[in-house]
Amino acid sequence: MKHATILDVAREAGVSKSLVSLVMRDSDRVSPSSREAVLEAAKKLGYRPNAAARTMVRQRSSVIGVMVSDLHNPFFADVIDGIDMAVGDAGYRSILTTGNRVSDRERLAVATLLEMRVDGLIMVSPVVNRGCAIEASESVPVVVVGKATRAPTVDSVTNDDRNGAGMVIDHLVELGHRRIAHIDGGIGAGSQPRRTGYSRSMKRHGLENEIRSVRGGFTEDGGSMGMQSLLATGPRPTAVFVANDLAAIGVLKVLDTEGLSVPDDISVVGYDNTSMAASHRLGLTTVDQPRHDMGRMAAELVLASIDQPRSTASHAVLSPKLVIRESTGPPPTSLEGEKRRP
Repeated sequence: MKHATILDVAREAGVSKSLVSLVMRDSDRVSPSSREAVLEAAKKLGYRPNAAARTMVRQRSSVIGVMVSDLHNPFFADVIDGIDMAVGDAGYRSILTTGNRVSDRERLAVATLLEMRVDGLIMVSPVVNRGCAIEASESVPVVVVGKATRAPTVDSVTNDDRNGAGMVIDHLVELGHRRIAHIDGGIGAGSQPRRTGYSRSMKRHGLENEIRSVRGGFTEDGGSMGMQSLLATGPRPTAVFVANDLAAIGVLKVLDTEGLSVPDDISVVGYDNTSMAASHRLGLTTVDQPRHDMGRMAAELVLASIDQPRSTASHAVLSPKLVIRESTGPPPTSLEGEKRRP
């Protein structure tokens, strides 16, 4: 079927082609009756405006590009929801892409969004270095979510991850734990400050000799790998602080396979407070990040920069909250955990 053109709409509505163009650009120089006639004709013919051409005329696409590092983590669904609500309320649309936690792919995803002439860019928990965001900010306003950046031209919205990690250690120490291990998030955004918060809090409680951090990742496989490493070397910990909820699921699977009970043998704490953490089956103690608010704030920052460019970047840090559930309890009274597993 042939696509209707502006000329087709003009003929159907009995108006000039230029008047149709004004209506499609939402100009206020059109009378209500003419606008209604044009829109009715466009609807009847199934006319769709050429977005690329409209972008060239208006010098704006009314589209915000969103690059997410991982679509498998439910944490990002809530962040995206916050972005979409704020973007939609402002009359914009969003385009979503991902780099699947691969630096080169993220850089390509960002380049693709910029080629599409988006008006602004939001990068959610990127693994690519900050140079990519800085380079993109030369073209459009850029906001990074979930990863601290002090770049003078890039806004950021983060959670206070060091404080969040400290809340975890305080909780576990209060329960009586001393052998508290940490499975980090590898190169993922937020991994370093959570690891730092863990180490500092352990030292604050006089447990510097108990610090034990192993490499993991923000995925189930990353959590599984980290837990297997902890069980294979050294005394078994009585509690494990995992970089995020998704990795914590990997930890729980390994513990189940090994016949270890949570929390009777080992307490487990995640991070993010995703929907799956609250499920009855998991009951995972975790750190809550205000995910929806982080997305909404990021969208508001990028939209504000489009309308009123700023000379200095804004860096918002939101406060975390510990959510205690069934996966944590006092350490086992048995000394078996002191021994290395065969």
